[in-house]
Amino acid sequence: MRAAFRAKLAALAIAALAVPAGLVVTAAGPAAASAACGKTGPLNDGTELRMTKGVAANMRSGSTTSCGVKGWADNQDWLMYYCYTSGEGGTWTWLWNISDNTVGWVKDSLLPGNGSNYSCGF
Repeated sequence: MRAAFRAKLAALAIAALAVPAGLVVTAAGPAAASAACGKTGPLNDGTELRMTKGVAANMRSGSTTSCGVKGWADNQDWLMYYCYTSGEGGTWTWLWNISDNTVGWVKDSLLPGNGSNYSCGF
């Protein structure tokens, strides 16, 4: 009888451990894709902000440093955020530099407010 009880207890313990692991796997959504070089983002945000004084960031053609530089978001330029997606080392925002009339991807950690709060949807 003790052996049967131990077997049931062991089965319950294994089931209890398996359920949370299963929930974690099924609860995770699909990973967001990065923006390939040349990919633009939709205007989902529209927030206008001024670049932090004394800070400059490369605006790139995609959400990785291997994509070409299209311009710069620098010292107090006016920026309009369009949307964000995942990329090299975190999230990146597609934005329009109103001051220079250029568009590009900038890593969110370099932007005021850490970039856009609106996903590009890809």
